[in-house]
Amino acid sequence: MMRKSTQSLMALLAGAALALTACSDGGSQPAAALDPNAEPQYTGTLSILTKFGGDPLEPYFEDLAAEYKKLHPEVSFELIQETDQSIKDKTKTLTASQAMPDIYFTWAGSWANNFIDGGLAADLTPVIAPGTEWGNNFGESALKAFYKDGKYFAVPLYNNGKFMGYNQRVFKELGLTPPSTFDELISSCSVLKGAGYEPISFGNKDGWPGLHYLQQLFAYEVPAETLQADFSPATAKLEDKGYLKAMEQFTTLVNECTGSGKDSNGVLYTTAQQALAEGKSGMYYQEILEFDSTASADSKLKVDGLGIFKLPAAADAKGDKNAIEGSPEGYIINARSKNAALAADFMKFATNTQNAAKLSAPPYGQPSAVKGAVSTENSSAPVIEGIKQVNEASAAITWLDSVTVPAVADAWLAGGEALVAGTQTPDQVLASVRAASSAAK
Repeated sequence: MMRKSTQSLMALLAGAALALTACSDGGSQPAAALDPNAEPQYTGTLSILTKFGGDPLEPYFEDLAAEYKKLHPEVSFELIQETDQSIKDKTKTLTASQAMPDIYFTWAGSWANNFIDGGLAADLTPVIAPGTEWGNNFGESALKAFYKDGKYFAVPLYNNGKFMGYNQRVFKELGLTPPSTFDELISSCSVLKGAGYEPISFGNKDGWPGLHYLQQLFAYEVPAETLQADFSPATAKLEDKGYLKAMEQFTTLVNECTGSGKDSNGVLYTTAQQALAEGKSGMYYQEILEFDSTASADSKLKVDGLGIFKLPAAADAKGDKNAIEGSPEGYIINARSKNAALAADFMKFATNTQNAAKLSAPPYGQPSAVKGAVSTENSSAPVIEGIKQVNEASAAITWLDSVTVPAVADAWLAGGEALVAGTQTPDQVLASVRAASSAAK
């Protein structure tokens, strides 16, 4: 999940990464490919920056490190465990101080490209490309999320996608079924509201939750080729009327389905998540990575039952109704690491069948990108269903706050918040984004 400040940090990271490269090499140089025949030296310390800080995720890498150390007693670990929010500041600090660890977390899209372009991401093509022994363990789409200029630069750890989660008991009692069109979704909101529930809990204080709605609606309303071209300032026109229609739909949803409405920019996403977990709301738009924490063992939702469905498209949508928003998240091996071979060996260990299954199971619920890792033996029904739909989707649409350049993402972020607050019209938002995209060419 991305956060409100991500794009401004991305700009700083890009500058820091490129500056680091220039200081080291006298200019930007492509990272050397990892030698597939290099033998790891099982000594020294591996440093790892994770996005697994806090409960329930933090023990995962701690346990991995402990198990790896049993196999190789002379290897020690320095784990830097951060959260969704804190990892951006930590990454910026480490990059600026030329202290990036041997292995570090990355989102797909522009975030990863900063490190690739700065020469800080090892070229993993010889060891993880499709057709290699290690690469064949992953779905090709997950590997391609970190593919650039004909090379592969990260290990995809888990897959992700965005779905509307709903309370199965509440829906059954009110005679509701998962809506198949956007109009049906809005109609179900009135039924839930009439029964005393917040129809869709929504917190947009961090900005990115609104962008997640918009990106899925853009995929439905804007033809796929046009949408992809508009992500890049070099080819963007941002003239399709589908953008305006999608923004109008988003505004309707905020005003008619959320309890906070125009004040949602002051509500935390965790507050919205908790509302569904406690049975106070009927629905909450969430990532697969959130399913098992929203319906945790001690939650009311666990008893009531968590169901999921794709945010439905309008009946007359002109884009790709079978696309789904989502992107794998992964780990880069530092191109400047003296322990690159050892780092690769550890990541192979982290993505073996046993550890991939453990990652996919509660309490972690992070569906591994390793093929076959998500199963009825280790994963909850919503996670299994979510991954099934992601794998069957016609396309995976990367998050709006990481698929484009920072200036354009910032314009979308400000526009999304303005739509929620009712301070700008869709036409005004689109004009601002066009201006940002034109300036970024």
